[in-house]
Order: sequence, then structure tokens, then C-alpha cells
Amino acid sequence: MTETLSSTGAAQQTTGATGAIVLGDNQWGKAEVRLVRVDRSTPRHRITDLNVSSQLRGGQEATHYEGDNSRCVATDTQKNTVYAFARDGVGAIEDFAIRLGTHFVEDFDWIEGGRWEIEQYSWQRIETADGEHDHAFVRNNQETRTTVVQRDGDEVFVVSGLTDLVVLKSTGSEFHGFPRDRYTTLVETDDRILATSVTSRWRYTTTDLDFDAVYAKVRAIQLEAFATTHSLALQQTLFAMGKAVLEAVPEIAEIKFSMPNKHHFLVDLGPFGLDNPNEVFYAADRPYGLIEATVQREGVAAEPRAWATVAGFC
Repeated sequence: MTETLSSTGAAQQTTGATGAIVLGDNQWGKAEVRLVRVDRSTPRHRITDLNVSSQLRGGQEATHYEGDNSRCVATDTQKNTVYAFARDGVGAIEDFAIRLGTHFVEDFDWIEGGRWEIEQYSWQRIETADGEHDHAFVRNNQETRTTVVQRDGDEVFVVSGLTDLVVLKSTGSEFHGFPRDRYTTLVETDDRILATSVTSRWRYTTTDLDFDAVYAKVRAIQLEAFATTHSLALQQTLFAMGKAVLEAVPEIAEIKFSMPNKHHFLVDLGPFGLDNPNEVFYAADRPYGLIEATVQREGVAAEPRAWATVAGFC
């Protein structure tokens, strides 16, 4: 350490580093491009509702150092490309993100890679007296499907998933045997409500897949494992869900979960002269327990580049 004087005359300690100031990792693009595509190829319309973010990497030293934009593909151009590509159809969101990445990397020779993130929102057909309506829909407030596709040169990494998949079991869950100290007030239970909002993301080992079919399969597996696992802890349920996915889908290397415990506390009805045989609960908003873990195949090599920009996961 060395000591220097600040502009105010106060002594400051510095590390003694004398290297030049240089540009580190960077990316730029257009975030949250809202895209709704209506497929009118038949009288029975189909809606694809997306939120697309595009970010490019490579060739931006002159842009940052000098304000030279000759290699800065405008974020507005990235937005317009999303809309133009949708004209030819979207398909699975993973395939759409891969198409965008291929375009930018191959059409601009200084672009080294990038990141394309897509959220997909679901719509259901409105039921009428004559059955499902052909062109009237109601927003499905279940989970949001997600994907993050990253490209590093010719290498493509696909991490797909879902968020806000809210699930609940009214029984079949216990929690007891945990350590107790002078700050522990939680009562042990052998019958509780177990509820959570599942966020899960999984890394594919290939892009040669029917992504729509695999997504539907992974979602169904997670729901079945949640429903059928007699739970002694939310951690146990989480692991059972991940294990079931990996056993059924060999193209997935690992799966990460973030699962808040949506607590339901039994209401004391004694002051009103009433019993409460495990029927009336207070649904707590916060604070909440937050359980996060990775379930992975033993011996499979890690790929940190796939997860580098996926926040909020262990």
C-alpha cells in the first residue's frame, strides 16, 4: 500500500496499481422488445406473445474510447430485426433466439457473440356456448416460459426454463426435526400446506431438439414430482423435481431452481370460541423462505458461459 493526498488534502491509501484503464466485458442491445404475432394462416388464429431482449458482443473498443460508431449496430436495428424475423414465423422461442444470433454473428464480421433472452406469455381460447372461439383469447396467468441463448463465436448455449409456476399441496407435507435454539419459535408439524412459485432453468447439451415438446415434458414432470412427493422439506421436493427431469430428458445437463416457500399459517380461532381443524390459514406475503439449488449429472463438465448472465441462481 502507498499513501497519497486526495484533492482535499486528506491522506488516502492506494493499491499502487499503475496499469492503463481499459475496457472490460461489454454488451449492448435493445431490451424487452414486445412482440405479438398473430398466425392467420387458418380461420383458427394462433397468438405468440413474446418479450425479446437482444444484446451483442464484440468490436466496441472504438465506440467506448472515441465515440466511433462505425461498428455499433444500433439498438434500434436490433429491435427492427426482431420484428422482421417474426414475419417469417416464430416457432419455438429457442429456435427464434438461435436464428437471431446466427444472423448478427454471420452478417457483421466483428460481432463475436451475444445474448438473446425471450419470455413467452400464454393465452387460452375463450370458451363459448359453441366451444373454443377461433380468435378470442384470455390471458393465461400461469407460468412464463423463458429462454436465454448465448453465442460465443460458433458455440451456442441454450438455457431454457419457466418462472411463476405457482403450485400448492393442501397436505402431504411435513417439517420437523430442525435445530432449535433460543431464537427458534417455529412449531414442528407433520401436516402443513406446501406452496411455492417455481422458477427453474435448465441447460441443454444440444440445439437439435423439438424445444416445444421438451418444454411441455419438463413442465409436466416437475408438476407430477411436486404432487407425488411426500415432502419432509421443500428442499427434498426440489431435488425430486430436478432428479425426475434429468432422468427423463438426457439432453439436459443440469437444472437450477429458485423456490420461495409461500407460507400458510394456521389462524388461531380460539378467541372467537371456534376450533380450527387445519382448515383456515393466513397466506403470508413476506418474509418468506427461499430455497435455491442446482440438480446436476455427476461427472458432467460445467459450462459457466451458459449461465454467465442468468441472475438469481446458485
